[in-house]
Amino acid sequence: MAQIPVEVLVKGPADTQTELQAICLFRSDPSNALHGSLIEMNGKLHGLLDFVRAPARFQGELGETLLITPKSGSLSARRLLIVGLGDSGSFTPARMDMVGEIVFDESSRLGVKHPFFAPTVLDGGVSGFSTGDVAEQFMRGFLRAQDLEAGLKAQGASAGTSVERLTYLAGAAHAGDTEAGIRKAVEKGTPHP
Repeated sequence: MAQIPVEVLVKGPADTQTELQAICLFRSDPSNALHGSLIEMNGKLHGLLDFVRAPARFQGELGETLLITPKSGSLSARRLLIVGLGDSGSFTPARMDMVGEIVFDESSRLGVKHPFFAPTVLDGGVSGFSTGDVAEQFMRGFLRAQDLEAGLKAQGASAGTSVERLTYLAGAAHAGDTEAGIRKAVEKGTPHP
């Protein structure tokens, strides 16, 4: 399997200049308040995150996705992919495996060669898990999706754009732990049948 270069960048998702910025949101519920970078992003989007999280809109269920094209002058990213994380009370890092697959698959489907990803688990109000564990699980799913895509291309069964690199965002206090989690996933590699 060809390895995708991964960079850990200490930057908030509201300030990235990229074709596709992906973030996560927990189930839309008043008890799941936005914190940190999600508040900043919501401000730059003029309340759009609050709008989509309203009842009967984006529910934030595990694996649910929403693609937004931000208004010019709001975010620097051309498109914003939101991936639902489900119930915050029962969250475990294992959910990020599915998120990694989704981010790879959506990036490929959209023709994005270099997506940026911010897990926004801490900014969604959930702590108690290391950012390294979250990053490791995300990368496991991302790399598995990459491996499947490569196999499909080798069989002539995929016309998707290959993701060539990934930028993973982390806060300054968590960059080292995040890098260690990514390294752990890469070293383990993708299991083959």
